Amino acid sequence: MSNPFPIIVENLSKTYQVTDREGGFAASVRGFFKRKYQDVKAVQNVSFRIGAGEIVGFLGPNGAGKTTTLKMLSGLLHPTSGTANVLGYTPWHRSNDYLRSITLVMGQRNRLSWDIPAADSFLLNQAIYRVSDADYRKTFEELDQLLELGPIIRKPVRNLSLGERMKCELAASLLHRPSVLFLDEPTIGLDIGAQARIRSFLKEYNQRRGATIILTSHYMADVTALCERIIIIHEGQLKYDGRLTDLSRRIAPYKLIGVVLKECEACDLSQYGTLMPSEVEGKILLKVKAEETPSIAARLLAEQAVQDLTIEDPPIEDVIGRAFSDARTFAQS
Repeated sequence: MSNPFPIIVENLSKTYQVTDREGGFAASVRGFFKRKYQDVKAVQNVSFRIGAGEIVGFLGPNGAGKTTTLKMLSGLLHPTSGTANVLGYTPWHRSNDYLRSITLVMGQRNRLSWDIPAADSFLLNQAIYRVSDADYRKTFEELDQLLELGPIIRKPVRNLSLGERMKCELAASLLHRPSVLFLDEPTIGLDIGAQARIRSFLKEYNQRRGATIILTSHYMADVTALCERIIIIHEGQLKYDGRLTDLSRRIAPYKLIGVVLKECEACDLSQYGTLMPSEVEGKILLKVKAEETPSIAARLLAEQAVQDLTIEDPPIEDVIGRAFSDARTFAQS
């Protein structure tokens, strides 16, 4: 029976030792003979399990420890303490079988050769991962169908747009059909259309291959489109692990009621809830407690000349922003 948890992390920690000195020439001379160090705890006792085929959002502010964790899970870094088991392997042992089973995509790093067409880098990856010609052709045809690679793979990588390059980066990372994907900001810097295409591709790849995916992203549209579960890490510590909808109910237990009235010159709806700024002309936005939403909506319909009424969840950016800024909201029950 296959392991239902291809990723198991227990008390994983990473501490860096960095040089600590004052500025100036004299401090530089002193530091040459006697250096002072300080410990920087990048990741502290992080534990979680991820099931087969899950897409999990791994979130946190800059410097929270997200990339360090992914580098340990992909075998690029040794932890200071703790254990990790991915597909039955210890990542930092870097066995060939393990490396052929995973991939790491970093949106700010280039894995393709800059001066040659992407097609040549694909062939190099085929050789590195020892993919047979038949499997390579089959996988490439599938990726081409999903990403529309044909028009771009014969151009030198330096001549590709950022969106085109990210398509090729993803394709190159998936030619060996990995079972686990570590994706670190795969849509960073892309325009809205390119982001949507990458998200659609990742969802389709997950459904076709049953791949397990850990995704970090500062674009909340990536998270809401792909992830039901999120893990939040802050200052190296795991602060939340659960459903995105549960987090929203927990730290932002309110709804937004949008109202458009048939006639409204100086209408005041403040008795129904807190008035909020609205980006749509003629639309009044009310913030109300989640449990009071049905009754307030009914009152509005009964008492006002309502032309249109919508009920919306709090913007996910607000929820995650509050989660990052207030560690007290993460007290685990």
